Amino acid sequence: MKRLALSVFLLMSCGGVLLAQEAAAQESGDSMIVWKWANFIILAAGLGYLMAKTLPPFLESRTTGIQKGIAEAQQLKREAEKRFAEMEARLGALGAEIDNFRKQSQAEMEQEGRRIREETTQQIKKLQIQGEQEIESAGKTARRDLSAYAADLALQLAEQRVRAHLSPDLVAGLADGFIDDLKQQKLQQGSQN
Repeated sequence: MKRLALSVFLLMSCGGVLLAQEAAAQESGDSMIVWKWANFIILAAGLGYLMAKTLPPFLESRTTGIQKGIAEAQQLKREAEKRFAEMEARLGALGAEIDNFRKQSQAEMEQEGRRIREETTQQIKKLQIQGEQEIESAGKTARRDLSAYAADLALQLAEQRVRAHLSPDLVAGLADGFIDDLKQQKLQQGSQN
């Protein structure tokens, strides 16, 4: 139906143009104009026929391609909307996951802080005990060294006093007494054997 309407429109247009040209040709005296228009009409009819044969399948395939493209675009749009909804859901869940992670991290940090405080307290106690033991040991060593030093000083002082009171005659008398004591001990041992 559309073809028929198009063909009628073209023929009427050509006919109108032909009549106008014929009137102009009669005024100017050009007799070949009718044949030129006849050629034009044949050419237009041939082109119209070819267009009528080839354009509808082309336009139909083009329409089909466009409709297919629209269907694919709608499908892609639905898939994109679905992915967008999934991403929105993930983002919503991500906020909750981040909050959970923060709470869990905070709890772990508090627990780790308590553990470190307890370990530090234990280490301090150990160091205090060790320090007290080292102080006590150092005190004992110092008392022992002081006692040894005091004994050494006492011996030196006693030696100085004894040397100051000893005379050569007294030394000779002590030596003689010592020798006599040794002789008596030897005699006693010999008599017991």
